[in-house]
Amino acid sequence: MIQTLKENLKNEIKETVIKCGYVSCEEDINVILENAKDAKHGDYSTNIAMQLTKRAKKNPRIIAEEIVKNFDTNKADVAKIEIAGPGFINFFLKKTVFTKSIKGIIDLGDDYGKSNSGKGLKYNVEYVSANPTGDLHLGHARGAALGDSLCRLLSKAGYDVTREYYVNDAGNQIHNLVVSAYARYLEALGNESKMPEDGYYGPDIILLGQMMAEKYKEQFVGKLDENYDLIRQISLDYELDKIKKDLNMFGVEFDLFTSEKSIYDKNLVKESIDLLQSKGYIYEKDGAIWFRSTDFGDDKDRVLKKSDGSYTYLTPDIANHIEKLNRGNDKLVDIWGADHHGYIARVKAAMQALGYEADKLEVDIIQMVRLIKDGEEFKMSKRTGKAVTIRDLVDEVGVDAVRYFFVMRSGETQMDFDLDLATKKSNENPVYYAQYAHARTCSILRQAKEKGFSVDVKENYEFINHEKEYEVIKLMGEFPNVVADAAAKRRPHLICNYVNDLATAFHSLYNAEKVINEEDNAKTNEKLALIQALEITIKNALNLIGVSAPERM
Repeated sequence: MIQTLKENLKNEIKETVIKCGYVSCEEDINVILENAKDAKHGDYSTNIAMQLTKRAKKNPRIIAEEIVKNFDTNKADVAKIEIAGPGFINFFLKKTVFTKSIKGIIDLGDDYGKSNSGKGLKYNVEYVSANPTGDLHLGHARGAALGDSLCRLLSKAGYDVTREYYVNDAGNQIHNLVVSAYARYLEALGNESKMPEDGYYGPDIILLGQMMAEKYKEQFVGKLDENYDLIRQISLDYELDKIKKDLNMFGVEFDLFTSEKSIYDKNLVKESIDLLQSKGYIYEKDGAIWFRSTDFGDDKDRVLKKSDGSYTYLTPDIANHIEKLNRGNDKLVDIWGADHHGYIARVKAAMQALGYEADKLEVDIIQMVRLIKDGEEFKMSKRTGKAVTIRDLVDEVGVDAVRYFFVMRSGETQMDFDLDLATKKSNENPVYYAQYAHARTCSILRQAKEKGFSVDVKENYEFINHEKEYEVIKLMGEFPNVVADAAAKRRPHLICNYVNDLATAFHSLYNAEKVINEEDNAKTNEKLALIQALEITIKNALNLIGVSAPERM
């Protein structure tokens, strides 16, 4: 990883503050360095003098003057420092320092943006985890896009990431799947059948029944009970295989598919209750087994085992999270739908009851999506088969648009997905705008090669000196920090914001400064290096959100 201009400057400010005696070590101060909004005020600005006022018991302007006096401008490649207002310190960097990062970006290539900010911490991220009872719909698509993008970010920032899908294959919904599939199987054979009231009516279940009829003929007719386990496995395999294919089409893969049934089979559910009981957090009432979750902030105690002997949904979830922690994960991150918001406190309570810190488990909530087309909303109903599936959405606007649109908004906010905007081939469409910036860099590099020019990769550049070129270089240099910050905050949408800013800066540069000058080979070859570094940065950023970087548009 190359050290960014901002990081280099931050480090020198910290050293200067220590030299002035305001703090004893770097950990005692957090230097906030902002990009100057106006070039007249330099490249970067800090309010460090105001931060130190209370500690130093001095006027911030005097503190700023002492910092400036002791600052090593040569070490930080600073050309000029100015104090503004009550004590803001503005830094003007030497223009030659900007171009030094170009070679570093080109040399790193696909690795540009990597860091070790995650320090190898083991993160287990669970997302999608849709019941294997039908097609993935709009809400699952948003969770898949955000979850996968988060995992890409975490990996790029140096975390050790496991991507997990929790398969809910042990509840009553699976029984409903089995009897629904059996009814459709009989129907496909021309036999009389009746769909259960709580059955699944989606077209995929009809296809499942037809597949069973074709493969197993009359084998199961009138023999549901004795073939129940086989039909259950056939149905689960069919639905889960379809889910995996849809996710793969969407650019989403998992390291681990954890079966809820396997948790029961390994006796982990009973063991989790026994463990909670050994710590004094279990009691019996009205024939049921209860967990004292109120001891850890939950609004009421929770039933783990009902009076009829069956377990609640919470119990295997607790066992699953214990199993995750036993695998040595430092942090568990679950991405759940908005309807699970009330579930967070009880699962966290179980973690605390078992001796773990509450923040060992973090839950990111994904809010609902409204699909808008021609000004009208598509309604969804999974059970009746009228759901808008992930394939429907991809067929309509393409994988790139679906992923970009879902990631560009924080998951905790509700959103309207505008199909009309997503299919526009204009700058109004944010994904088109970002991809077009990449295609434009490729077009310039392609044309230059055809004309006999070559990319000049070196430490210092003489002809890269336009104000808008510096703006692009500064933004490119921020990429590793943006990745590290987006990963730490678990906010993939920050990458979309970054790509948009970089694309805007490049489109502005393109209109202001010509790259290919057939009368000046040296100047052209230098400027091509900037374009190649930009192409790498845009492509790497788009890859973090699972969006392609086309070379032609």
